[in-house]
Amino acid sequence: MTETESPWYRDLSVGDRAAGRRLDAYLAARFPDWSRTELARWVREGAVKSEDRTLKPSSRLRLGERIRIHIPGLAPTSAPPPLPPILYEDERLLVLDKPAGLLCHPAGDRWAYAVIGLARREYPDAEVDLTHRLDRDTSGVLIMTKDMVTNAFIKQVIKDRKVHKSYQAIARGIIPWEEEDVRAPIGDRSDSEIRLRQGVVADGKSARTGVRVLKRVPESGCTLVELTLHTGRTHQIRVHMEHLGFPLLGDRIYGQPDAVFLRSLAEGEDAMLRAAVGFPRQALHCAAMTFPHPDHGSLTVRAPLAADLQAIVDGIAPCWPDPPGD
Repeated sequence: MTETESPWYRDLSVGDRAAGRRLDAYLAARFPDWSRTELARWVREGAVKSEDRTLKPSSRLRLGERIRIHIPGLAPTSAPPPLPPILYEDERLLVLDKPAGLLCHPAGDRWAYAVIGLARREYPDAEVDLTHRLDRDTSGVLIMTKDMVTNAFIKQVIKDRKVHKSYQAIARGIIPWEEEDVRAPIGDRSDSEIRLRQGVVADGKSARTGVRVLKRVPESGCTLVELTLHTGRTHQIRVHMEHLGFPLLGDRIYGQPDAVFLRSLAEGEDAMLRAAVGFPRQALHCAAMTFPHPDHGSLTVRAPLAADLQAIVDGIAPCWPDPPGD
């Protein structure tokens, strides 16, 4: 394998902990789903490269060395997508409109492009980093910083609850009321087979969500709502909307029996899943964030409702577009 044959690669930088280790041992520890024998074979075939030397499985890594991985599954096989649209930018901040389906940060062993990598590629001379994350399925406002001092500042104001977050979501069902102030504690669900599933439980952590109806969409049997987070519990919006009896459109965990999510893991997308959840992703969008600027006053950044959600609100698209061949 040559770089000409495989122009896309995964870039790793050798830090203090990795320096001096054998390459095959380091790769096996870094990617535990892959065997050391298998990774050593890829090294011998030239799929793991250094800018300065030819690598062997027994090569000792050097501090600061950059390793390029061309292994299918661990590295990209296509060009990166464009950086998400920029909502606001100055010398310290970079605020993006993250699309649904794009990770904020790589997760697991399998390769996937993520916002952090795209931003660092676009700004190679800046210390670009995340200050918070949005789920893969959630679209909207994502605050990033260009230096570590600003990064620490934004993370602290988030921790101090000085950041105001406003979300929009499409709920299943026609909501009859106009506003609700949901105050319901959230914690682990002991009656669920899904380990990450949360719920409203008596001994949970206090949680508060403001919900306001923006538009009812009878054609789709849905309601567009605005949600204000007063606390930041795991899956808070999804849990509270389920608690109200109007779970989010597209949610595979909340508002569904456990079997729906478990089947989706085993079988992927099928007719049963489509019928149960009604949309390819949880219909949640971070519409606005207001936060202190590190240099001056307060800043509000807004992201327009994502196109796939706006189409449902406008009544011009089915809840789940037909797959090719349907």
